[in-house]
Amino acid sequence: MTTANRQVRLAARPVGEPRPTDWEHVEEPVGEPGDGEFLVRVRYLSIDPAMRGWMNAGRSYIRPVEIGEVMRAGAVGEVIASRHPGFEVGDQVSGTFGVQEYCVSDGRGVTKVDPERAPLPTYLGTLGMSGMTAYFGLIDIGRPEPGQTVVVSGAAGAVGSIVGQIAKILGCRVIGIAGGERKCRMVVEEFGFDAAIDYRSQDIRKALREHAPDGVDVYFDNVGGDVLDAVLGRLARGARVVICGAISQYNSTEPKGPANYLSLLVNRATMTGMVVFDYADRYPEGVAQLATWLTEGRLTSLEDVVSGSVTDFPDTLMRLFRGENHGKLVLRIADA
Repeated sequence: MTTANRQVRLAARPVGEPRPTDWEHVEEPVGEPGDGEFLVRVRYLSIDPAMRGWMNAGRSYIRPVEIGEVMRAGAVGEVIASRHPGFEVGDQVSGTFGVQEYCVSDGRGVTKVDPERAPLPTYLGTLGMSGMTAYFGLIDIGRPEPGQTVVVSGAAGAVGSIVGQIAKILGCRVIGIAGGERKCRMVVEEFGFDAAIDYRSQDIRKALREHAPDGVDVYFDNVGGDVLDAVLGRLARGARVVICGAISQYNSTEPKGPANYLSLLVNRATMTGMVVFDYADRYPEGVAQLATWLTEGRLTSLEDVVSGSVTDFPDTLMRLFRGENHGKLVLRIADA
């Protein structure tokens, strides 16, 4: 093949917010699949807060992206050439294909997806890692019970919006924390939360006293920082705190930890970290349940799809940290 493959590679480890100089834009020939491999034309890239952590050196739940390496990213694309017995030309597939237009794969970690069942971007959101994170984090770690109060930060985002809806399906009272009037309205009107707190204009502690007078039974945290501290001060006896992310801290050179942690002792509460990859062998269970709820109309899936090219990745990523996304942020880099 003579077509060029445009890629975005990590050029330097960011200090604070990623800068344009932290990225290298590269073109190389499109790879030819060998025996047991296939070639994917990438159509949609998943844009996730976790990407910021993957750029840092040091020990974590997953190895860091190395300098000079194609930036890691989940994606959906189409098989356009195959020498693999399990994948045919025309198959739509999801996998970690990276920030590039084409990817040669041996099939490990790749899943076929059905565009008749749901739009392709949904397989990066509700039926992808965002949905799996929400489902297993809430069900397995949060363990909500009917009638309990569940609070979710980042409530208008990819994970938070699904967490709150699942909690409602399970019979809980759900309070979302989001930034801005528009997002708070969306959380209540589109996702069906019972209430929303605008961290930009409201006193979170005061609002929690109003909306959760008996305390918070489950807190699903995507934000960290001051929001986490505020909710820790409002826990009910035996509360479960799920630490999924801390987007408010990812670009900080001096991350802030919780000061209200003694609330865990006073309320006999637990705070547990959650990494979705630990549930890989149960993904089919999560996809089946979330797909059922989607089909039944009990779950709303919102994908914020930005059209552009692979070179738009750096700026699209920053939309997350500027709070400009609504639902799951996806970059479309190729048409059907």
